[in-house]
Amino acid sequence: MIEIIETGAGAARVTWYRASDARLVFALSHGAGGGIEARDLQALVKVLPAHGVSVALVEQPWRVAGKKVAPAPKTLDVGWRGVWPAVAAGGLPVVAGGRSAGARVACRTAVELGAAAVLALSFPLHPPGRPEKSRAEELLGSGVPTLVVQGGNDPFGKPEEFPEGSYEIIEVPYGDHGFAVPKRAPLGQDEALKIVTDGVVKWTSSLA
Repeated sequence: MIEIIETGAGAARVTWYRASDARLVFALSHGAGGGIEARDLQALVKVLPAHGVSVALVEQPWRVAGKKVAPAPKTLDVGWRGVWPAVAAGGLPVVAGGRSAGARVACRTAVELGAAAVLALSFPLHPPGRPEKSRAEELLGSGVPTLVVQGGNDPFGKPEEFPEGSYEIIEVPYGDHGFAVPKRAPLGQDEALKIVTDGVVKWTSSLA
């Protein structure tokens, strides 16, 4: 099911993958350079509904409008806030999250919106090659249980670069920012994505 939702930043689009007996909702958005077709998001919608988790994939207004470049973080937050009443309408606990820029939005707004937890896929800890431009404060300030799933070779921040905090972190060995693994890696692409989905499924059992 697809919903078009008007927000203060324009029309957003929500694509639902519903569990038959849902206990949680995951609201997940995309990054600044891609959409909901990202391999990790698509892997999760194939797996989570069978575990009692409905998934709402959220396309920010700039993507719906066909623009190539994401707007400023403040505008992304406006779009996300506008979608929240729709994803929370069923009364179930909602886990906020997404990949890259979507993970940052979820961290920044989790407490304000009443998110039960945050799933941060490929959290962009810093711009590539610029570790001094850290965004750790956003992650550490999420204020709710948080799971980070990070590629072992992510140029936006490798797992060992992350500061200590109350969040959990799962490493996808050899994975880049999109969890792609090189052909020479000792694990295949399907195995890498299974690390993502298995880790998230296990984490959901601690939430509800």
